[in-house]
Amino acid sequence: MLFQKRKARLAAQTREAAVTSYSALDRRAPVSELAKELLRKAFPDHWSFLLGEIALYSLVVLVLTGSYLTLYFEPSMSQSTYHGAFHPLDGLVVTDAYASTLDISFDVRGGLLIRQMHHWAALVFVAALGVHMLRVFFTGAFRRPREFNWMIGVTLFLLALLEGFAGYSLPDDLLSGTGLRTANTIVLSIPVVGTYLSYFLWGGSFPGHILISRLYTVHVLFVPGVLIALLGAHLVMVVYLKHTHWSGRGKTNRNAVGQPMFPQFTAKSTGLFLMVSGVVAWLGAVAQINPVWDYGPYVADQASTDAQPDWYVGFLEGALRLMPPWETNVAGHTIMWNVFLPAVVLPGVLFLVLYLYPYFEKWVTGDLMEHHLCDRPRDRPTRTGLGVAAIVFYAVLLVAGGNDVVAAVFEVSVEALTWIFRIAVIVGPILAFLITKRFCLALQAHDRELLEEGEETGRISQNVYGGIGESHRPLGSEQRYRLLVRDVPAPLEHPGERAPRRQRLRAALSAWYYRDRVDMPATAEERLQISGRTMDPVAGAGHAGEEETP
Repeated sequence: MLFQKRKARLAAQTREAAVTSYSALDRRAPVSELAKELLRKAFPDHWSFLLGEIALYSLVVLVLTGSYLTLYFEPSMSQSTYHGAFHPLDGLVVTDAYASTLDISFDVRGGLLIRQMHHWAALVFVAALGVHMLRVFFTGAFRRPREFNWMIGVTLFLLALLEGFAGYSLPDDLLSGTGLRTANTIVLSIPVVGTYLSYFLWGGSFPGHILISRLYTVHVLFVPGVLIALLGAHLVMVVYLKHTHWSGRGKTNRNAVGQPMFPQFTAKSTGLFLMVSGVVAWLGAVAQINPVWDYGPYVADQASTDAQPDWYVGFLEGALRLMPPWETNVAGHTIMWNVFLPAVVLPGVLFLVLYLYPYFEKWVTGDLMEHHLCDRPRDRPTRTGLGVAAIVFYAVLLVAGGNDVVAAVFEVSVEALTWIFRIAVIVGPILAFLITKRFCLALQAHDRELLEEGEETGRISQNVYGGIGESHRPLGSEQRYRLLVRDVPAPLEHPGERAPRRQRLRAALSAWYYRDRVDMPATAEERLQISGRTMDPVAGAGHAGEEETP
């Protein structure tokens, strides 16, 4: 009895202390308001919105496993004789970076598991970021007011590539050393300043003695700090601007409908984090990756066969292999176009296009309103075609990065395969664009047929005159709503031949973007309702930003 009273008194004191502390904090910071706003945040329940969360949780795994690895890794290029647990390399002169990587793999308890988890989590992180960006692009979620958040996402992807390359290069094995040799050549190819940049980054002639320590600082401090800061800004913008959502009953361009953060979203998100962590741990345990002991330490005059970089930078390798050997000598200086164009200009142009595309499409459309409803990719055939063409372009370059492996496996000539890829990298994206656009228009025509005739029931009947036909049933209200409520702009009118060239170009691009379309059959009442569902939130200021949690 005495023990129960003491326990109750202790619980009461704890509650009183917690309430007092919270009240003191709430008087000095808007804790209650922020907590209320965050807890009532509506999260969409469609699976495609989980792609960004997979990237977030794989980053958490990266930080945890990377923190463990920093306790044992030695970022030094000083050389010593190896006498560790891996006896085939015993007595070999290696750098401290390579030796510590071997020690982590064979001497540190759980070191190999953590190291492989870290590598797999990096691949999942970059892949999830890329697929998440594709989802945002194909659904038009980059449009106003989310252009700045799209640019943050592109920067995150660029930093993820840099972070992955820096971590991939740290072990100083023969494979990563070959990659650093390629990176050095890319830096040297930059006209005028290339040699100065190379000397500064490598601390002298390649391979230098300080690059590993510099990459280590970049990998564990600079890039992660910027990544986490930008990720925080990205999430703040998501909460402030609200999520986009797919059209459906009760979902308009002027509200945000979804499940509340607590308890539904919190439970789902926690489960997803555990699943991501479990899958990464399983991959780290059963799927070997980057066995540096097989490659051996890096020696500047050696190169391994079948050397392939991680997939996210493989497109640069393919571009380098497909580029013809073009060089120009100017005033005694050689400009290596065969390296500068595919490895410096090409990625620069690609990321510049990604940064500017939201503003380009807004200029072509002439659309200044806010958009919170996701586009179905079939309803924007030109944009979808451009996205698929970019994917095919990247895929051809990625496969071309392993043209020697493909040639050896299929027993074909490397030269012939290189010419096939050179043609495919130009013809492939064009064909992909045309096929994708026609496929989207065909899907639109199918949607129109469903609205006009209804769904097929599979029942065949014969009339009194002997004719055979299939019966249909009307679409449900939810499916009909999803097909009809879409926001597809009409092409801009041609300004006339006397108009400035810029306006004529804009009208021509607008016609190219939105001329090919299939209009859906809708009554005047339905068209009025559709315009209300897709109305600019600014026009309906009383409902702008409103969140609903069913």
